[in-house]
Amino acid sequence: MTGWEFAWLDGLAVASEPSWSYLEMARPLVRRAASLLDLDTGGGELLAELAPLPPHTVAVESWARNTPAARERLTPFGVAVLTELPAGENEFDVVLSRHGRLPAADIARLLKPGGVLLTQQVGSDDLADLNAALEAPPLHPRRWDAEVAVASLEAAGLQVTDVREEHPAAVFRDISAVVHQLRTVPWQIRDFTPHRYERALARLAATIRARGEFTARAHRFLVQAERPTEA
Repeated sequence: MTGWEFAWLDGLAVASEPSWSYLEMARPLVRRAASLLDLDTGGGELLAELAPLPPHTVAVESWARNTPAARERLTPFGVAVLTELPAGENEFDVVLSRHGRLPAADIARLLKPGGVLLTQQVGSDDLADLNAALEAPPLHPRRWDAEVAVASLEAAGLQVTDVREEHPAAVFRDISAVVHQLRTVPWQIRDFTPHRYERALARLAATIRARGEFTARAHRFLVQAERPTEA
């Protein structure tokens, strides 16, 4: 697997989306922008959906498994795909980060005055039920939610204009979907291998067979913020 396409899970797992649409919120921002930065673009799937893109568009993807896929997908759109954050400042009208990093000070540095950040984040409670069912450590050692993110962005000098947070359901209908999820997103359980978690997986497989499914709660939050216009 490269990028963030999860078509293999069709029919085996169903993930509910939050009530907002990140794509539809991002689209008007992109249409009005002359410059755009997409953080942790994955394989470039979502950014490509937002085309046509501003004339100066940069994507960042540092995970070696995804970077070639991002370049292959985004180069035809004229997008430069970097492995590190740009070094400049006051460069972008819009910064996007969907399920990626949120380096508040760098975002404030890179946004132009009046520029906008839109981010959707995976919170620290994401699929906590799954980790608990497998007797695995939690996803994050520290709390990561809308309140923490807002405090970080405000400390960097950004003005937060919208905050939303929800816990949509994620339903697994086969143990193979659980294994695929955990191997594709290795930070969910960092020491995961099917062999190491064999007994816990067997117990969860029995639960799925008995009930027809296993439901865990995702954790998503969205923040929109602006860099204040210089006085």
